[in-house]
Amino acid sequence: MKQGILIIHDNSCNTNVLIEKIQSNEFPQLSLDTSQQIRIFSPKVLEAFIQEEEIHERNVFGTSNQPIKTLSGGEQKKALLNYLIAAQPAVLILDNPFDHLDIQAQKELSNRLETIATTIQLILILSRTTDIPKFIKQKYSATNNTLVAYTNNNTANTIVKDIAIPTPIEPQEYGYNYLIQCKNINVTYQDKPILNNITWNIKPGEFWQLTGPNGSGKTTLLSMITGDNVKGYGQELYIFGKRKGTGESVWDVKKSIGYFTTNLTQQFKGRYTAEQMIIGGFFDAIGLYNKPTDVQKQKAAQWLNVLGMENQKNTLFRNLPLGAQRMIMIARAMVKHPLLLILDEPTTGLDDHNANLLVTFINKIAAESNTTILYVSHRAEKGLTPDHTFTLTKTSEGSIGNIINSI
Repeated sequence: MKQGILIIHDNSCNTNVLIEKIQSNEFPQLSLDTSQQIRIFSPKVLEAFIQEEEIHERNVFGTSNQPIKTLSGGEQKKALLNYLIAAQPAVLILDNPFDHLDIQAQKELSNRLETIATTIQLILILSRTTDIPKFIKQKYSATNNTLVAYTNNNTANTIVKDIAIPTPIEPQEYGYNYLIQCKNINVTYQDKPILNNITWNIKPGEFWQLTGPNGSGKTTLLSMITGDNVKGYGQELYIFGKRKGTGESVWDVKKSIGYFTTNLTQQFKGRYTAEQMIIGGFFDAIGLYNKPTDVQKQKAAQWLNVLGMENQKNTLFRNLPLGAQRMIMIARAMVKHPLLLILDEPTTGLDDHNANLLVTFINKIAAESNTTILYVSHRAEKGLTPDHTFTLTKTSEGSIGNIINSI
């Protein structure tokens, strides 16, 4: 009978470093025999398999003809787990395997891990306490890549101050009753129905949450709103008062949208400071190639003050803790007070404390600005206060949509 080991970490930890230390047997309290075969389940490993598949043009997992990159997040994780287990390792290390999974998929994975733990030594690295499976008894906390006795006490130095967010330099004028209108939208890919008769109206200034299980069409719907999906042409889709396909350019749409997804953070690998990252939001570019005005610098300073990071304005963005990076990225997306702010799984990878700070920041933006917010997540974050929730439900004819109004 094997057993599961839990390592719950805060955002001072780099999970890749933590895994390397486990493999090097730097944590004797785990009592691992590192001479045995160890396999890793992590975003880094998954990305390596995707790159290998693209370079060699072959199916790495050998389970289907469909490339890994085209699978949903849940399908990718299932395929990777099956591949690793087939190798029959003695130890399997899993880095936040519940991220990006819907509630049902999380339950299924937890049950499967409990079964796997009877024959394989599992080491489960998690950032959220709500993800801890009940079957795991041996627990540790990790901070600064060091293991200590388990405590549920995450800390962080980022504080959202009780001062108003900065006003825009140039407020965007909008004269229509609706920001986004979807009227009987249908989407099919290769004869597979994705969206079925979706009708959804979003008014200026509203705070919406978009939910739905993996593969229900959330990404498809988002890409139609941002102008990145040709499926919007020829349909009753109105974006910022104009019907899709009536002469607007993708740039016309994007310049009025602030967008955050965790993948965006990885694009900023240069030597950009926290201040420069926020100022860059005025120019919608990776990197700062324009000389900022005094007013733009002033606004960046005000955003940093709201975040309690005024003393870190010259700190390199890449050296900031993960939670602070997320705050900076959202401030960057909001610096022009866009008509629409899209937040796609913004708390993924954050510990409980930083996730709570981020939720507080998002609620503050909703309360103190005229920007419409569209928050997308599988996870029901405690304290988040959207006005409405639009839920996609999968059916054999494609996902249908339902509106839930907050009380």
